[in-house]
Amino acid sequence: MPFQPTVVEQAAERLDPRGAARRRLLAGTGLVSASLAAAGLLSACGDTNKDSADAIGNFPKTPNWKFVFVNHVTTNPFFTPTQYGAEDACKLLGCSFQWTGSQNSVVAEMVNATNTAISGKADGLAIAVVDKAAFKDPVDHALDSGIPVVSYNADGARDAPGTARLTYVGQGLYESGYALGQRALTQIQSGTVVGFIATPGQLNIQPRIDGAQQAFTDAGGAVKFSTVATNADVTKGLSIVDAYAQGHPDLAGMLAVDAGSTQAIGQTVKKYNLRGKGLKVAGGFDLVPETLAAIKAGDLDYTIDQQPYLQGFLPVLYLYLFKISGGLISPPQTNTGLLFVTKDNVPQYQSTQSRYEGSSSDVKLVDRSGAIAHQ
Repeated sequence: MPFQPTVVEQAAERLDPRGAARRRLLAGTGLVSASLAAAGLLSACGDTNKDSADAIGNFPKTPNWKFVFVNHVTTNPFFTPTQYGAEDACKLLGCSFQWTGSQNSVVAEMVNATNTAISGKADGLAIAVVDKAAFKDPVDHALDSGIPVVSYNADGARDAPGTARLTYVGQGLYESGYALGQRALTQIQSGTVVGFIATPGQLNIQPRIDGAQQAFTDAGGAVKFSTVATNADVTKGLSIVDAYAQGHPDLAGMLAVDAGSTQAIGQTVKKYNLRGKGLKVAGGFDLVPETLAAIKAGDLDYTIDQQPYLQGFLPVLYLYLFKISGGLISPPQTNTGLLFVTKDNVPQYQSTQSRYEGSSSDVKLVDRSGAIAHQ
């Protein structure tokens, strides 16, 4: 599959190649405590007189390794900061990446992209494993060919990896869904709640809806929870959410486990003034601008931030370290976290324009002051 430049890659020439910029990139990732290897990267930024291809501290000179990311929704704005993260890591380490896969969660297209990367002798693969059965053989093939593979954003199964990948970088999916349901239960004790899911069965979001369902079950069943499929296409998904809300005027809650469906809930709540008609809770996932605006307006109660920037930065870092160490540095499984964004903290997300949340392509230091919130 030929490489198609993304908006991120088109902005690459705007990056500051000097070491100071690389220090800023590291400062924004939260990697200081990730591993001793990350500390090595910090020291690698000390020489500001080298260009990005050479400024790798005590690391050996390497070829221009190319890592391939296989994604399930390649043009979804959720993954804009993921691409920035991969780009920044490549800039730091003197390697490159390709962003490929499927625009609409078509697993066959993703598998084809994976096989193309393997036959093209990619130096490493980062795959969103949305279907563990479909990716088992391609991942085995890559590993048998000497190509390291990590998964990101989706990993196949809750209790065991769906493939033989080296590690997973991303949110604890089932746990985040459970937390979504638990949060709703602080606001409602009875009634009907619907959970929207764009692509049922796909392993980036199915564990979330399973977790939410379990939270309501564990609470004793006073809240009736049902699930509704929307669509990977945001426009189609909105029409489904809209129609469901019109047909179920007595809803106590509306939840979603993907960015598009969450955005659609906020738009629907506003359109029909559902807050004034008994809707007690509305929430979901991710940080698209429409979702943040809906939280500020009160049409959504909360959304969950899963740090998509790190889901691009860390796979590049881990693949690079694996390769320079001859496989001795085995990449650790990394949970990129769960943070609730509410009306209290949404202003920070809306007022800060940065690569780290995908709201700006500029490489810049994001200043902050004041106390740091306790987690």
